[in-house]
Amino acid sequence: MVEIATIGTFLVAAVASLFMAWAIGAGSSGSTPFAPAVGANAISVMRAGFLVGILGFTGAVLQGANVSEAVGADLIDGVTLSPMAATIALVIAAGLVATGVFAGYPIATAFTVTGAVIGVGFAMGGDPAWAKYTEIATLWLLTPFVGGGLAYGIARLLRAEPIAEKYLIIILAAFVGVLVANIEFAVLGSGDAGGASIAEASSGWLPGPEIVGVVVMTALIGALWAAAIALDLRHGIERGERHFLLVLGGLVAFSAGGSQVGLAVGPLIPLSGDVGLPLIALLVGGGFGLLLGSWTGAPRMIKAISQDYSSLGPRRSIAALIPSFIIAQTAVLYGIPVSFNEIIVSAIIGSGYAAAGSGGGVSARKMGYTVLAWVLSLAGSIVVSYVGFVAFDTLLF
Repeated sequence: MVEIATIGTFLVAAVASLFMAWAIGAGSSGSTPFAPAVGANAISVMRAGFLVGILGFTGAVLQGANVSEAVGADLIDGVTLSPMAATIALVIAAGLVATGVFAGYPIATAFTVTGAVIGVGFAMGGDPAWAKYTEIATLWLLTPFVGGGLAYGIARLLRAEPIAEKYLIIILAAFVGVLVANIEFAVLGSGDAGGASIAEASSGWLPGPEIVGVVVMTALIGALWAAAIALDLRHGIERGERHFLLVLGGLVAFSAGGSQVGLAVGPLIPLSGDVGLPLIALLVGGGFGLLLGSWTGAPRMIKAISQDYSSLGPRRSIAALIPSFIIAQTAVLYGIPVSFNEIIVSAIIGSGYAAAGSGGGVSARKMGYTVLAWVLSLAGSIVVSYVGFVAFDTLLF
């Protein structure tokens, strides 16, 4: 029988987790994906907010397991987070995010939650998970260069037009189709094999080795995406680009749900076993929090951010969203908590520089403050969580 104290601890942590999910949904992961399409007048603000909530919820349920498990179990070696430690980590992380929201400081959720879990883990006597830290640091450090570089390259291609713009959009659509064919979905896996991609799941329909079936299905799905965009472009390049923006916004919103829900529900995993909740229940709850945040807070943010995107234009917005989708899915695949702000800002700067070396309207000073806020979010949350756990443990025992 579950103790009342355990249920009470879980409820406190669940409230903090729900607030964290709401803040994520109302913030960059809920507002950014469709902002380019709104800026290009391809969709209304309210409709964008509605869709991003649904897609974020879907992504959380179908792809949120990897990052959630990493945040809950892989950031500290040698110990398993106790219910008290997990609760303190979530409450402190949520408190820091709330402070940032109301004070106007850019507190990064990914860095804050990661630091909070590491801080309480160290306070419990755990050891650093160096292998996981290496993965995390690699993605965090490479994101500005890879995301910004890809966005710059795509924007330059679309701007210089060594290939006719129509055909380049078709090629990009085929590339995105290939990516979609090979991203993992939890519902497509079988047994203990984990998730599977659309190409893997459908390769069994074809005779011969599985690898051949995967290649064939990947090529087929990519061709179908290219054909769909090609048909749309027949009615005008501008219309086709706007519709492609809608598709990319949907993919980025879905990926945001899969990569960001783990920041909200990951610390709950050590507690979920004590109260008999499976991981899927946590993902549904976290996804619901993202949906609430997107529906209640994202429309206002979408309207504000879309003004920045409208200055980029549809082509450079496409250039920014494609690498954002790639990096978010990489984080999902490897179970790495990642800042969606970092992904999007890097891609915007890259695509903006392709225009005239302008950096997409982001000043060096503003970017410096943002990076400093990211570093302080990580370091500060580690220290505050460590001290908070030690103080609470001392008072309690």
